[in-house]
Amino acid sequence: MTTALPDYYFRIRENGAIVFRLDTENRNRRIEMDQIAVVNLRKGEIKPHGDTVLSVEDEAAIEAWVIERTELLLHREVDDILRTVDHLNLTTQWAQSRASDDQLEAVTDTLLLAMHDLRNVLVRKKADRLEQDR
Repeated sequence: MTTALPDYYFRIRENGAIVFRLDTENRNRRIEMDQIAVVNLRKGEIKPHGDTVLSVEDEAAIEAWVIERTELLLHREVDDILRTVDHLNLTTQWAQSRASDDQLEAVTDTLLLAMHDLRNVLVRKKADRLEQDR
């Protein structure tokens, strides 16, 4: 570990994090992790843990983390979709060049329905955007 630890540790959970304040200034020089809050990104909530009263520094650090984490998740979401486009292209190549009849039979209906559903949503959303632009 490095000698300079951050003041806070954010244990990521599905929709946010549990926030800990780190303390190494104890007599044993051990890392103490005191839970101070729970963050819910979906609801935009920051709840102090137990009787903890968050300081201005605590709130600022948590709010900075929320902004950074939200931006990261948005970037990952778009990146995941672009990876899906790549995967669709690889699937097309597989179906055209290597897939056996049995393999195609196993995936065709499910894949066609998923692509049909996606196409309907994309076309509808694009039409909505074009309508708004008018």
